[in-house]
Amino acid sequence: MTRIALYFIGLVVLSSATAWAEGKRIVVAGGDLTEIVFALGSGGDVVGVDQTSLFPQEATSLPQIGYVRRLAAEGILSLSPDLVLAADDAGPKIAFDQLQAANVTIARAPETPEPADIAKKIAFVGEAIGKKAAADDLATAFLADLASVKEKVARLPDRPKVLFILSVQGTAPLVGGRDTAAHVMIEAAGGENAASAFDGFKPMNKEAILAAQPDVILMMQQHAQRIGGIEKVMARPEISLTPAGQKNRHVTMDGLFLLGFGPRTADAIAELAAALQPEAAAAAGF
Repeated sequence: MTRIALYFIGLVVLSSATAWAEGKRIVVAGGDLTEIVFALGSGGDVVGVDQTSLFPQEATSLPQIGYVRRLAAEGILSLSPDLVLAADDAGPKIAFDQLQAANVTIARAPETPEPADIAKKIAFVGEAIGKKAAADDLATAFLADLASVKEKVARLPDRPKVLFILSVQGTAPLVGGRDTAAHVMIEAAGGENAASAFDGFKPMNKEAILAAQPDVILMMQQHAQRIGGIEKVMARPEISLTPAGQKNRHVTMDGLFLLGFGPRTADAIAELAAALQPEAAAAAGF
């Protein structure tokens, strides 16, 4: 069990005992930020969360403020927050302009394009909610876990080509290229992004997928379920003819765990690495 996993076990329990003594009413827009707040022992201060806040389980029973990029000021203001913790891409701008006009304190998280940057995000949350010492401890534990995982990934012998499919829209799957969290996670786990010829999320036609020759198909569990299961994706003609399709090699992971860039990211990298190269990962100590 990693240091971060132990941190969650200890501090999520602690949060209910300390929350009211601290007394802030916190609204969080960003599942990664919600995880950090709970890990720092302030989950009991949270009075509202966005739809991406799916961990820990306690967060899912809190009032909802909508999707992180499609927020409305009215719903947030109805919760009488003292502080709104917002992801770097939370929006729209008009909603935050209205919150500022209502004198609500807003703390917007820094961008975290790489896993190591998550330590900065932890420090940001700690500063915003008055938990600097706890945040320093959590960030130190996170970086130690990340370093350990990186060391193990470096021992893996192969670089399997992985195609991340976000969704299937019409005739072409929407896949993750460079400059996406999926690309970063694939690379961190010892894989090669099969869609690295372009940036962002784009539809990928049959010819391009066949030319990419992915060894493994990667999807978020929620999106795979939404389209009838990963088996339906693997049966698609453009997938079934690839090495991944011929060997039926696919990985599904919880979306927030895989792409959220929260304090569990080192664990997510380890889980993905183990799924991509099971035997080699076991030998490397995963």
